[in-house]
Formats: sequence, structure tokens, C-alpha cells
Amino acid sequence: MELTPKGTVSRRDLLVGFLGLPILPLACRNKEPIRFDGGFVGPQPALGHKLRDGFLPAPNKEQIQTRDVVIVGGGIAGLSAAWRLHHGGMTDFLVVELDSELGGTARGGKNGVSGYPLGAHYIPVPPAENRSALRLLDEMGVTEGRTEWGAAKVREPFLIRAPQERLFIAGRYFDGLFPHAGATADDLEQYRRFYAEVSTWVAKKDERGRRAFVLPLSLASDDPAVALLDRQSIAEWMDERGLVSKRLRWYVDYACRDDYGTNLQNTSAWAAMLYFAGRVTAPGEESAEYISWPEGNGRVAQHLATVIGNRNRTGVLVTDIVETDGKVHIHGWDANTEQPVGFVAKQVIVATGVHIARHLIRRLREEKPAWCMAFDYSPWLVVNLTLRNRPTERGFGPAWDSVFYQSPSLGYVNATHQGLKDHGPTVWTWYYAMVENDPRSQRKRLLELDWRDCADIALTDIRRAHPNITELVDHVDVVRWGHAMVRPTPGFVFGTNRKEAHKPLGAIHLANTDLSGIALFEEAHDHGVRVAEQVLAGLGHTVETFR
Repeated sequence: MELTPKGTVSRRDLLVGFLGLPILPLACRNKEPIRFDGGFVGPQPALGHKLRDGFLPAPNKEQIQTRDVVIVGGGIAGLSAAWRLHHGGMTDFLVVELDSELGGTARGGKNGVSGYPLGAHYIPVPPAENRSALRLLDEMGVTEGRTEWGAAKVREPFLIRAPQERLFIAGRYFDGLFPHAGATADDLEQYRRFYAEVSTWVAKKDERGRRAFVLPLSLASDDPAVALLDRQSIAEWMDERGLVSKRLRWYVDYACRDDYGTNLQNTSAWAAMLYFAGRVTAPGEESAEYISWPEGNGRVAQHLATVIGNRNRTGVLVTDIVETDGKVHIHGWDANTEQPVGFVAKQVIVATGVHIARHLIRRLREEKPAWCMAFDYSPWLVVNLTLRNRPTERGFGPAWDSVFYQSPSLGYVNATHQGLKDHGPTVWTWYYAMVENDPRSQRKRLLELDWRDCADIALTDIRRAHPNITELVDHVDVVRWGHAMVRPTPGFVFGTNRKEAHKPLGAIHLANTDLSGIALFEEAHDHGVRVAEQVLAGLGHTVETFR
């Protein structure tokens, strides 16, 4: 029986541990020979873990540069902050990023077949209220004006074409994500009741006219009736209403895993309701359509990076940020030159997760405030499979998103779907969120895997629907996101810890999806723009808000 590199877990136990007991028949088969190459891409944890180990290099005077603003972190929040500074007339800023490329979890890859996502892979069409996100999409050429109601008109090539989603159940694919095939009358009645509850929340507005659920959250209501949902899990909320259908609960659980990296038991009922109600503008209307590209949100990151030009440095590990004598001093390590590096700035935007910021910012590192220890994160595994041809399948035809009923994975998306290519070579991106209640041990488990183990897990999962998948694989790229998504657990979004993270630390500002409690594009962009406008105003610039 084949062992993992650690020599402690059999292949069967590894596959069952990740994919559950239903995969046992496939896990017990002999492993198919590997005829493809591959490896890990994306973030490499070794350099980042130097922070945890107390690594504090000290640059000399010649290694220190001066800037008006330094942005630490080159994900969507940091890039959006830089974008806003640029449009505010500021030129003397710099984005500093640990990885070799900008983009964070929005990064994409590309090979001879197609571009493909390494993480985030779509953006729901923003509502009319989300002016900054719409401005960005206008600038990218994604939109072509507005409707008479102010909604964006998105150009057809950027909207995910039909069919968008399909579900593998009972040995074949069916259209859509709810498991209608084999559902009882009671399953369908509970499904109807659930969406009746959703419609109630879609219609709800507070005394100020704010919708209960809308993205970004800075536009949404904080009415006590809305906040009350955050006090319990979605599992408890469904229990109270007799929504016990296994099919309905799988469907809602899938939604939580997909958007938050959490499950029914550890997702706030507020967060779960946001998934279903937050992208619907009025009762009875369809949820917002999705915008996507072959490389996913990597296209957005590329555009933002183009706007800021050469005002960035990659491969730099920031290790210390401290404000003294009216200036912010930043020390770090340049992995490209293997030398210390430093910056002095008037203002600093820390666009990393709080779990990183608490190691970077000396004040947080020394004082250890309780709020910055309260953020929890889900690890994610992403496996990109480059295929020379399409494998066999049964049922409903090719879709952008393919999901397996009762699999703990999130299924895969097809990178060439937007190019109207349903045959021939393609890249499939398979996603797996580690949703258990002990993310630290799950993270350790993930980082111990060899890339071949990761490929084996993904291929075994997909093999339930596509038996000959392995023989068609040419290359595999594996990404391990140890802290992919902040977790919206019960009580967190409307709790005090998240609100504390919004407060500036003198001339140091946090800007990240953590500050919303949900790791979505809308939140990353909004926080980046919000903090950039604060910085512009603080440095004497006239600011007409984009928000």
C-alpha cells in the first residue's frame, strides 16, 4: 500500500480522509500510473514562516528608501488601494508583496492551452450602489453603460455563458446545483420554504433605506434584526424552521463551503443568508450574473497592476512596521537579493490578513490585543489539471462549474468554457475548502502533502464522474492557500473584534477582507479604496469619494 512522503498514512486513508467514506471503492483501486508532470505553484510558505520564527533583519541607511505611502500586500485590497491613490493624483507610493507576482488569492496562471485561476475565479455583477467596483469594470472595458435603473450593462464575452452549473448525482450530470433528481415532494417543499425566507430578507430595508443584504457590507444595514442572525449558525437557524431535508442542507452547506470555506455548523446564519440574498436586488428577481475570465480574478489583478506600473516590489518579506517621530519605518528582507531592505513613509497601508499584520506591526506584536487573535481562516487546496482532451461523462452537457453531490470538494471550473470550446484541450480547476473546526491542524495536514498526493485526491474525486480522467492529464499545478479565507463564524461579523481592526494605528491602516469577516472581491476592493481615500485626505489631497 502506497504511503505519503511522511510514511504514516496509506493512500486509502489519505483519500478517505479528504473525500469521505463514499470514495472507498475508488480509493481501494490500484493507483493509476502518473504520466504527467507538475508541482506546487503560488505562495511558498517557507519564507512567510520566518515571521512566525521572529526573523528581524536590520537594513543599513543605503538600503532604505523614502516614499509618501507604502502598501504592504499586493492582493486585491492592496492593489485597489494603489489604484485609488493613482486616480487621486498620488505618484509617490509603492506596493510591497511577498510573493513573486501580484494578486494574492486572485492570481491566475497561463499555459499553452489557456489561462486559469489559482484561486478566486469570478465577480458577481455589482449592484448600482457599488460605484467604485463599477468604475473599475468600466475602466477594464467589461461594461458598456447602464440601464435606466442604473444597473451595469456587462458585455457578453465577460458574462459566464450558459450552461453555468451542473450537478453530478445518481451516476450522471443534471442542470443546476440543487439535487432535484430523486428529490421527494417534502424536499421540494422545504426548498420552496427556504427561498421564501430568503425573499423576505431580500425585501427588508431599515429606516435609512439600506438593504439588509448587499455587497459591499459598507452599504448594508446593521439593524439589530439583521445582526440577530449572526448570533447562531445556519444549521441552528434551519433546525428552528424544520428545514431538515438532507438535500436542502447539502445545498446550503455547499454554498457556505464555496463562498466562505465553512460548513453548516460553523457558518453564521447571517453569512449564509448573505450568500442567497446579497446579490438579489428585489424579491422574485434572479441573482446577479457572474463575470469571469479564463484566469479568473487574475484578470482584475493584472489590470490593477498595469495601472500602478513599476511602483511595486515583489519577493519582499516585510518583518517590522513601527511609527516613530512622525514617520513609519518598515524593515524587511528582499528574497531576490537576499539582503535587508527598508522604507520610510508618511502613511502605511497594511493590506494583509490580520494573522500576518499582527506579526508585522510592532505595536500589535508587543501588545497582543485580544481582537487581533480572534480571526480564524480556512485553508484551501486548488489543483489545476491541463487536459489534452475531454474525458467521458454521462448526462447534462459541459458547463462552467461542475459539482459532485455529497463530495466534500467544490468540484471544478472549466477555463475554456468562455471561449465556446466544449471539446479538445482545456484546463480544469478543482477546489477543496478545509472546513473543519480546527483550521490549524488542517493547515498542517495540507502543508505536509506532496503535490502528487494533492493530484491524486483531485483526480480520485473527479473520477466518480469521469472514469478516464487520469489518462488525459498532461500537467498539474497545485496551490496550497494556508489562510485562504477569514471565517464568518457565529458572532464574528457583528462582534467587537472585527470592528477594532477598522481603527487606524496612527499612520498605519489595515485594509483587507478580514475587516468584513468574509473573503469576497467586493470587500477587498472596498476596503482598499476606503483606506486609500483616508490616506489621500490625511496627506492633504482633495478627495471626491469613489464609494
